[in-house]
Amino acid sequence: MEKTLIRIHPVSDPEAEYFLQVSWEKDISSGFGIILTDGEYAWTGTVSEAEISREAADMEMNREKYVEELKKALIFGEESAGKYNFTVSVDEENAQCHFSYERNLKDGSFRLGSLKLQKVSHPADVVKELIGYCLDCLGGLQVKNEHLQKENERLFCDLSDVEKRLEKCVEAKEELEADLYNRFVLVLNEKKTKIRNLQKLLNEAKELAVDTQCTRDSIATTQMATEKEDDYDGSTEEESENLIQSSLPSAPERRDSLLGSPDVISTAPRRKRRQRTMNPAGTEAKIATYETEMLAKEKKVGSAIV
Repeated sequence: MEKTLIRIHPVSDPEAEYFLQVSWEKDISSGFGIILTDGEYAWTGTVSEAEISREAADMEMNREKYVEELKKALIFGEESAGKYNFTVSVDEENAQCHFSYERNLKDGSFRLGSLKLQKVSHPADVVKELIGYCLDCLGGLQVKNEHLQKENERLFCDLSDVEKRLEKCVEAKEELEADLYNRFVLVLNEKKTKIRNLQKLLNEAKELAVDTQCTRDSIATTQMATEKEDDYDGSTEEESENLIQSSLPSAPERRDSLLGSPDVISTAPRRKRRQRTMNPAGTEAKIATYETEMLAKEKKVGSAIV
C-alpha cells in the first residue's frame, strides 16, 4: 500500500493546521482511504471507486481528468500554490467531521469531492502511526541521500580523473604538434634545397645545351668556310698551272732555258695546298672529341636531375 502525508490549512480557519494522510492500493482511481488529524483528535474515512465515478459524472468531467485533479489536490499537496482549498467542519455531537476539497478558478471554485469522516477512538495510535510513517520516510530519504552523496563523490572523482587525463591529452597534443611542425620544417627545407639544386642543374643543362649548339653551329660554319676555301684554292691552282703551261716554251726551249738558267721553280704553292688539304682531317678529329665530351656531360646532368 502506498501512502502520502501532507499538511493543510482549512479555509475557515487558516491558523489551524491539520495533517492529511491518503493511502491506496494500486492506483488512486480504484479508491483511497483518508486519515485527518490535528494532533489531538483524528478522523478516518474511505472513498470507493464508484464514488469517484459518480463525482466525475456529477461534474460532467472526464474520469481520468478528475483522477488527475484528485492526485494534485490530495497527493501532490498543491495547496500552497493556491490552486486548491480544504474545508474541515467538526461535529462533536455525532463524532463526525465533514471534509471537502475544491479547485480554485479565476471566477470562483468548484467542489471536487466531500465525505464524512468518523472519529477515531484512540487518536494516539493514529498519531503514532503517522509519526512512524514520517520516520520511515525520513529513513528512506536519508538512505537515498547517502546513495546520492556516494554517487556524487564517485562522479566527482571521475570528473577529476577525466580532467587530469584531458590535461595530459592536451599536453601530448601540443608536444605532438610541435614535433610534427619541426619535422615539417626540416622536410620543407630539404625539399627547398633539393628544388634549388635541381633548378641549378636544369639551368646548367640549358646553358650547356646552348653552348653545345653554338659550338656545333660554329664548327659547321668553319667546315663550310674551309670547304669553300679549298674549292677556291683548287680552282686557282688549276688556272695557275694552265697559265704556266701556256707560258712555258717547248721542250727543247725548256731544256735550253733550264740549262742556261740558275733559278729553280719554287714548290711553296704545292706545300701550302698540301697543308690546307691536311687541316680538315685534324679539325674533324677535334670536333669528334668535343662532341664526345659534350654528350658525356649531358648524360651526367640528366642522371642528376632524375
